[in-house]
Amino acid sequence: MSAAEWKNRCEVEWDLQGAPMPDSLDWKSVYEARPLRRNLLRNPSPHGLSKDTPPPEPETSEAPRDERPRFQPDGDFSGWTTSTEVLPYDTSGIPAGAVICYLPQYSWFSMEQVVDLKAEGMWNELLDDFQPEIVIQDWYEESQLHSSIYQLHVKLLGADKSTVITEHTVNPTEDRTTYSHLWKEVSHVFSGYGPGVRYVHFLHKLKNMFMRTFSATLFTESSVTVRPVKTSP
Repeated sequence: MSAAEWKNRCEVEWDLQGAPMPDSLDWKSVYEARPLRRNLLRNPSPHGLSKDTPPPEPETSEAPRDERPRFQPDGDFSGWTTSTEVLPYDTSGIPAGAVICYLPQYSWFSMEQVVDLKAEGMWNELLDDFQPEIVIQDWYEESQLHSSIYQLHVKLLGADKSTVITEHTVNPTEDRTTYSHLWKEVSHVFSGYGPGVRYVHFLHKLKNMFMRTFSATLFTESSVTVRPVKTSP
C-alpha cells in the first residue's frame, strides 16, 4: 500500500474525517500502533479478575489467624509504579482506660502509570487541534473495609511531564450500611482540554487493612482510551 492509502485507511477506520493528518507522518506505522480505541494502560488487571465476575468473597474462619504484618496485596504489578503508605492507628472513640487487644491498621496501596500519547502513535496536530476524547475508566471492589477505600487522580500533562493542563480527582465515601460487595465503576471523559497534552498520568489508591489477618481492596480493568471524537470548541 502507498503512503496515501495507509493514511486513508487510518482516516476511514478511525472516523477521523476532519482531523489534521499531515503527509509527513508514517501512516503505516501509525496504523500498526493503533493508538485509538484501545486501552493504553499496561497490565490493567494485576489480580487476574474481571468486572464481569463478582469479586471473591473474603476468606473466613472461626478464629482469625495471626499473620506477619503486611500492607500490600498480592498480584503481578508489572507495568505499574507502586508505593505503600501505612496509616497511624485510629484510637478516636476509645474510652480512657479501655483494654485494647487488637486495632485495625490501614494502609493505602498506590499504583500509577504515565502514558506517552505520542509514543503510542498519536501526533501533535491530532492532540492540539482535534483534541480527541480521553476516556478514563476503573473498577474497584466495594470491600466494606472503611468508609474511604478508593481514590483516583488523573492528570493530562504537557511535553515537560510537569505542566498540568487539566486533572480529575475522585474520592468517594462508601455506604457501609448495606453489604453489597460489588465492583464499582469510576469513569471520566476529558474533552476540550486545550493544546499541549502529551502524557496522561493515571494514579489510583486502594485501602487495605491488617488486624491479625490481611484484607485488601481489589481493582480490575483500569483503562485510558483515546476516542476519535472531536472535542475542541
